[in-house]
This record gives sequence, C-alpha cells and structure tokens, in this order.
Amino acid sequence: MNLKKLATTGTKQSGFAGKKPPAKAAQQPRAYFAPEGLRFLRGLARNNDRDWFNQRKPVYEAEIKRPMLAVIEAVTGAMMDFAPGHVRAPESIMMRIYRDTRFSANKLPYKTHVAAWWVHDGLRKTSGAGFYLHVSAKQVEIAAGAFMPETEQLLAIRRFLMEHHQEYRKLAQARGLRRLFTEDEGHERSTRLTRAPKGFPAEHPAAELYRQKRWGFGALLASEMATQPDFAKTVADYFRAAAPLVALLNRPLLVKVERPRKPLF
Repeated sequence: MNLKKLATTGTKQSGFAGKKPPAKAAQQPRAYFAPEGLRFLRGLARNNDRDWFNQRKPVYEAEIKRPMLAVIEAVTGAMMDFAPGHVRAPESIMMRIYRDTRFSANKLPYKTHVAAWWVHDGLRKTSGAGFYLHVSAKQVEIAAGAFMPETEQLLAIRRFLMEHHQEYRKLAQARGLRRLFTEDEGHERSTRLTRAPKGFPAEHPAAELYRQKRWGFGALLASEMATQPDFAKTVADYFRAAAPLVALLNRPLLVKVERPRKPLF
C-alpha cells in the first residue's frame, strides 16, 4: 500500500489524512563482500581445480568479481583527491584470478585471493610504484610502493634515491603512514643485495636503500574487514597515507626525456 499517496489524497482509510507520512528509516549501507564470498575463497583453497571452479563460476561472478569491482570503483573515486594519476577503469585495475603457470612449478590454476593493483598512468600494469589490495579467506592485505619494478625502473629508482634518500626517509617515517603500515621486508636477503649494485658506491648515505630491490609498506587486516560497509573507505584511507611515498618513487619513472630534434638540412 502506498501510504504517501493515500495521505496526499486525503483518503481516510490510510489513517494519515491531513498528516505527514512517517519518515523512512535510514537505510544501512550495504557491505561489498558477503560471507558467501569468503566461503567461496576457502573452498577454492581446498579445491583448486578447473572442474570445481567452473561448476561454481556464477558464485565467483556474483560474490567475488562483482563486489571487488565495486570496491575498486569506490576507492578509485576517492583517489581523485590524492592520486589522480592512478585513476583508470576498474576492469583494468582488477587482477586475474587465473594463475600464469607457464614458468612455474606450481601448476594450480587459480589464485586463492582476489587482488587489484593501481598502477600510474603510462606505466605497465604491474610495474612502477602503485597501490595494492588483496582479499582472501584468511586476510585482507593493503600495500603501497614499488614491488615489481622492471630492470630499467629498478636502476632509475636506485639512482634517484642516491640524491633523494633524505626525502624518502622523511616520508617513510611520517606518522600517518607508520600508524597504518609496517615497512615491507625489503631487508630480507631475497629482496636486498648483499653488496652495492654495479656502478653504485659501497659507502653512501643511501646505500641501504639502493641495495634493495623493492620499496614499500603493507598492512594485514582480518578477512572480515572486507564484509564491512566502510571497507572501500578504509582502503582509501590507507592509500591516502601512502600516496606521497608512492608519488616520490614514481618521480624518476615519469620523467619524459625529450629527444633532440634533427636539423632539417
């Protein structure tokens, strides 16, 4: 029954004749991920094969892919204020759930998480410095920095840090960043050289930085965070805190080198 219509037409049966209709209760914001989505990821971790996945692909589309794209869209909208160079279509930000097994000993066909990488415009999808989000049945991972720089980018960042190591350290020690993130384990042997790379001095104030192969920060949250209505806002708040550091790491990668013009004659 349309109470508003009855009230405005003065119909006596409504009981609201001559009165304003009651205010509608404020709607609670909807969560992005539902418990069914986390259940799907737990099942995928136990049954990582094509038959199991294909039988449940509609569940993946409804409970994983669609919510993740909605999160990406909301986060990207917020990033217009602090990282506009990373704004792009949600479909190009979301990473495939299918694993690339061509050069891996692990032949399991699917990732057991859904992820997104906000690369800077003009850089290749997983390169440069950017923002990362990862949702699994075990945890939510939020990260920001340069984690897979290409060979030329790695060299450019190292050279840049030789001259800007103080600026990097100042941003890396920012209170807002440290309150939310912990520093990436760039000091482990697998992600850090034991000696200075070729062409770099062994002794230098930036030596500890340019011996690394990756630079960034990360945070691990409970998987249930993804089922909260304010999940996208939380992710955007983390990204906002890390945005100055990401911008600094991308600075040497976004410099456009003008080619000298050839004389006409």
